[in-house]
Amino acid sequence: MRIVVTGGSGKTGRWVVTDLRERGHDVLNVDWSYDGSEHGLCAIADLTDLGQTLELFDGADAVVHLAAIPAPGIRPEGETFRINTISTYNVFASAASVGAGKVVWASSETVLGLPFDTPPAYAPVDEAADPRPESSYALSKLVAESMATQFSRTSGIPFIGLRFSNIMEPTDYEAFPSFWDDPLIRKWNLWGYVDVRDVTKSVRLALDASTNGSEIAIVAAADTVMTRPSAELMAEVYPGVPLRRNVEGRETLLAIDRARALLGYEPDHSWQESVS
Repeated sequence: MRIVVTGGSGKTGRWVVTDLRERGHDVLNVDWSYDGSEHGLCAIADLTDLGQTLELFDGADAVVHLAAIPAPGIRPEGETFRINTISTYNVFASAASVGAGKVVWASSETVLGLPFDTPPAYAPVDEAADPRPESSYALSKLVAESMATQFSRTSGIPFIGLRFSNIMEPTDYEAFPSFWDDPLIRKWNLWGYVDVRDVTKSVRLALDASTNGSEIAIVAAADTVMTRPSAELMAEVYPGVPLRRNVEGRETLLAIDRARALLGYEPDHSWQESVS
């Protein structure tokens, strides 16, 4: 397929672009920084400009939208919201205009209420939880989910938003032992994470999935960043939060049941491969 990937020069995008190219797809990376690839495989563009976005999407069979200010606190709150919402509108509108066959895009676990200073209503947290954005970044992702619903409705294009957990490259696992003695350090996302290689897998599965309308799925690792059992962590840090089902061992508290059912997603990687 001819796939346009936005944000392909970033931490996650580099892995996604490489994975799709290795599988034989014609991939154009659209970003505001060059990725070192051959001429014609990376286009420098401002996605907040609709004209630039539309021109570069011409001929796209599918779109993978990863470009964004990637977290709260990097830019002023209003600027984060402006850039993320306008660029996402332009990406979705351009995909609809050129008749792309699928849009896969990066939503975020932050929509669920991170940093969970107010405890979640229940755990494991799933897609049925009421959205509770606590930053302009999270709000921009929630607005994007609403936009995806409406663009899919009017265009007939399937949209799949992936609520990625905290994305880790293999070298990031060196820091994990520093979390283990204090459960409060990583309580902000219920001790969740996802390996970047599993992120690329989820994108690939989403591109291949037979779906209709606009779908949302949490994408996380099968375990947590901690060595202690997940139910024990919840009982200590969030004693008033009910567990809606039995949680086995170190099982993720960011439910990935929907990703499993919708995409056939099953994480292949854990920090335990790198840290003894």
